[in-house]
Order: sequence, then structure tokens, then C-alpha cells
Amino acid sequence: MTTTTPPAGTDHTTPTTALVLGGGALGVSIATHLARAGARVTLATSGELCDGASGRSLSWLNSAGDRSPAYHALRVLGVDRYRTLFAAGPSRDWLRFTGGLWWGDEGDREGTHARHADEVARGYDSHLLTRKDVAGVFPGVNAEATAEESIWNPGEGWVSLPHLVDHLATELRTLGGTIRTQLGECSLLVEDGRAAGIRDASGAELRADAVVVACGAGTSAVMAGAGVDIPDGSPLAMLVTTEPSDAQAPVLNTPRAAMRPNPGGTFCVDHDWYVDQIVEHEDGHCTIDESVVTELLAEASRLLADGTPLKAGTWASGRKPIPADGQPVLGTVGQLPGSYVAFTHSGATLALIIGDLITHEVMSGSRHPLLESFSPDRFTA
Repeated sequence: MTTTTPPAGTDHTTPTTALVLGGGALGVSIATHLARAGARVTLATSGELCDGASGRSLSWLNSAGDRSPAYHALRVLGVDRYRTLFAAGPSRDWLRFTGGLWWGDEGDREGTHARHADEVARGYDSHLLTRKDVAGVFPGVNAEATAEESIWNPGEGWVSLPHLVDHLATELRTLGGTIRTQLGECSLLVEDGRAAGIRDASGAELRADAVVVACGAGTSAVMAGAGVDIPDGSPLAMLVTTEPSDAQAPVLNTPRAAMRPNPGGTFCVDHDWYVDQIVEHEDGHCTIDESVVTELLAEASRLLADGTPLKAGTWASGRKPIPADGQPVLGTVGQLPGSYVAFTHSGATLALIIGDLITHEVMSGSRHPLLESFSPDRFTA
């Protein structure tokens, strides 16, 4: 775990117990890192592990496109942590570094070159490819479906978050951690001006010295219940997992479909052009007409050589966690001692590094320099 010296004069008692609210990739990673650091950890979640956004994430591991220097640095470190995990178990079929191929709208050559230039300026491995290049490098991709020029980022990868969560949860239990599921809607328990635990839907209380809230799009509501404002901008989204196919392709990000390989010869596919067709019901569950799923997979099939037809296996929709300003919200909550937040759109890429850095803050009592730009306190008047 990363270590730094707490600032002079800090009155900090290393917590003995920690509670993490949220059963997705961020929550399970944080809980596992805390257990590695010696805390007695309880992971609590309203439903089952990975039944929220982590179960329907494209989970493309990257720092492509235009990002602030601090956000880029964090994402690159996030990908690096996955490389360490991959090196420890390269036979795992749920974590791969196949690279990523991106292209924009046909005719927007200027935009493609600007994106490539930004990536090169940050030292990100980025290469411009013509259609002929794509045909030569990726025989499984339909080069005719690409734009005149594409960007190839060979260092990128993907992870199946349900598999990652299962892997980390197994370690958490081995380290003596407790996992509590099906608790219903939970709220923060606040006593004497500090976080003291949570109260579940039945009214039962779980107490701990430190509480980390990492419950995706529900984070804002949980923190608001304790008087902490973290504006939410989480949009609706959908992910489709296909039936098995013989097709071969890297991660593809295109104007009408984004897709990645998935264990078992399947693909995961999503995009945002159909967001206004997702219906969110009063009880929070979401539905979408099957014709939209069919149309999305037709777009994805076009990207594959010979137009390999992809068939839907399953699909799920719901809120995609994104703070209102688009930037991650990570770490110590100054106005509510004893509490910490992990709320970000890039939960897949950042899951492992954030587990490490938030554990540092919990156990040391000092802010980690890499999280300064993403402090929850930026929303405090």
C-alpha cells in the first residue's frame, strides 16, 4: 500500500474497523485493500454483489481522449495496477490487454488528428491507422466500416467486472472480511458530527470506525442524507452481452457502437445514442424496447469481418455513475469526519488504484496527493 507521513499535528487514531457501503468493483476493491492493511472490514450492499453498474459496464481500461493531467495520471496508474494483476495470473480469461481501436465520424479528420495529438502530447501510446492499415492488423475487423483514419492504442485492455468482483470478494473473505448483502436502502449513521456506521432498511445498525461510501449512482443520495452535497449527473445506460461467437476483435469505440471481447467468446456492447429510449420506472428498474437492442447489435455486427451476426444473450440498463462535474469524487469528506467517498464514471479503470489510495487515507489520516484534485470537499460552499 502507498505510504506517506501524516501532516504534523494530525491527531489520528488508525481505525480498527471499517465499513464499505457498495458491492461493485470500487466497493469490493476498497474493502479488500483495507483488509490487506489490517482493518476488520464489513462490506455492505443493498442487493447482491455486482448487481448495479459494475454488472453492466463496458469496463474498457484506458486513458484515451482529452483529460486533465491529474485525471490522466490516475487512470494510467489504474491500468498499471491491472497489469500487475494480469502478470500474477495471465491465464485469467476475464482480464486482457488486446488494445483499443477508436474512430470518430466520417469526414472529421481534424477531430481525429486533434485527439491523436493530445494523446501523443501526454505520452499515451497512440497511432494513426488508415483503412488499409486496419485491414492488415485486424483481420477480424471490417475495415470498410471504419473511418478514413482510426486511432490505435495498443496499451489498452478490458476486464469483466463480475469476475474481478468475485476474485476480490474471495480474497476479502480469506482475510477475515464480512460481506453483508440484501440490506435494502441504507443510510449513514452519524453521531457527534462524525460517521459511525450505517443503518439498513430494517433499521439494524452496522458500526465502524471508518465508513466508505462507494455505491455508484446512489452515492449522492446516501451522502445527502448525512448533509453532504455531492452533485449527481448519472445518466441512463444499457449494456448488451452477446451469445458466443467465433469473431475476433480488440476493444472498438465507434460512432454507433462500442464493444469489447468478454469471457466465453461473447462480446459486451453499448453506446449512448439510445439513452432517451430507456424507461426508468418508479421502483428504479429500467426497461428498453428489444428493437433497440437488435439495432445496436446490427451496428456492432457491421464492425466485424464478413458482418458476423451477433445475437443478444442478455441486456441490462440503469444509471451509469457520473458526478455532475464529470470528475471523480474520491477520498476523505472534510465536513463529516470518519467518512470517505468513491464516486466516478471510470470505476472499472480506477477500481484497483482507488482501493489502494483510499485505504491510505483511511489508515494514515492524511490525504493522498493523487486524490487532492478529486476531493469531495470541492462542493462545500
